Amino acid sequence: MKSIHTDKAPKAIGPYVQGNIVNGLLFASGQVPLSPETGEVIGSTIEEQTEQVLKNIAAILKEVGSDFNQVVKTTCFLKNMNDFAAFNEVYAGAFKTQLPARSAVEVARLPKDVLIEIEIIASVNE
Repeated sequence: MKSIHTDKAPKAIGPYVQGNIVNGLLFASGQVPLSPETGEVIGSTIEEQTEQVLKNIAAILKEVGSDFNQVVKTTCFLKNMNDFAAFNEVYAGAFKTQLPARSAVEVARLPKDVLIEIEIIASVNE
């Protein structure tokens, strides 16, 4: 197992890593819309926050030589399922040619009271 860290994505705010590579798969921890530089929440709308989460995920993918086309599964946690359509519009923009399997659920609360968290599993070339 190899743990992943990049300064281009927010550092872990608890006892976990940004991701682990096991048997050619990246299991990335859930990303919330934090600035990698300041640790502050970016955006107040679901669209703005989803864009930041996707930027953070892109940075982790880049660190391991992967991209959104290699994402095989996402789990998306939304604070309010009424935001689903707006979230989906931004989310769809990240996946140009290959769509991952996905789960999307509404949750009562997320870290720092953000509106969205996304975790991924992606293939990598070791």
